[in-house]
Amino acid sequence: MSSEESQQENNEKKQPRSTRQVWNEWGKPLLWFFAIMCVVRSAVADWNDVPTGSMNPAIFEGDRVWVNKLAYDLKIPFTKVQIATWDSPRRGDVVVFFSPEDGTRMIKRVIGLPGDEIALFHNTLVINGERATYKRVPPNESPLPPNKQNHWREFAVETIFNNERVVMATPRTKAHHTFQPVKVPDGHYLMLGDNRDLSADSRYFGFVPEDHIVGRATTIVLSFDRENSWSPRWDRFFTDLK
Repeated sequence: MSSEESQQENNEKKQPRSTRQVWNEWGKPLLWFFAIMCVVRSAVADWNDVPTGSMNPAIFEGDRVWVNKLAYDLKIPFTKVQIATWDSPRRGDVVVFFSPEDGTRMIKRVIGLPGDEIALFHNTLVINGERATYKRVPPNESPLPPNKQNHWREFAVETIFNNERVVMATPRTKAHHTFQPVKVPDGHYLMLGDNRDLSADSRYFGFVPEDHIVGRATTIVLSFDRENSWSPRWDRFFTDLK
């Protein structure tokens, strides 16, 4: 190669790439990547940050949970329109949904299925005439972290229809500890938080239509203690929700 050709090649290398070249090399791939991610988050799987303690003790404030949006159906991305359905929420599932009251994204537990008759008497759950049983959790076995424990909180294992979970009560708070039997309409579900006295749920905003349900929360992926400089709770990383 002559010195003249070599000089010409060096000059070409020094020339800045055009905007079009940068767009083709970086812009388009990044745009496609983010578009695909948005579709995946809309229709396949997503995560949900939990800002409140309404699902204590199963979920803590600062947990980030994995949401399986294909647990029950497949929707057209960014809509509520179902393309296919293969399952329905089951009693005891932890689900993410949009509040029928104001559209707020929430996470609660499915308690009542379509057609069920649900009642609550002094925090004792009754489903279709079957009364739940409660086994108290001793104070020294509190499922909450040390900085969340106090003597006002009570815990019990609630069991009904072979389905059990630990629920929390704060008896001195003003809450809907009791409601008379209600029947869940077709295509709707009744949701309650495990933190029964400190949860805005179906007792306040009513039944949740099926098309408001985003998906099933299955796993705590990450967990950070907001009251302790966002320190990680390593023991909660990648734990299954019950």
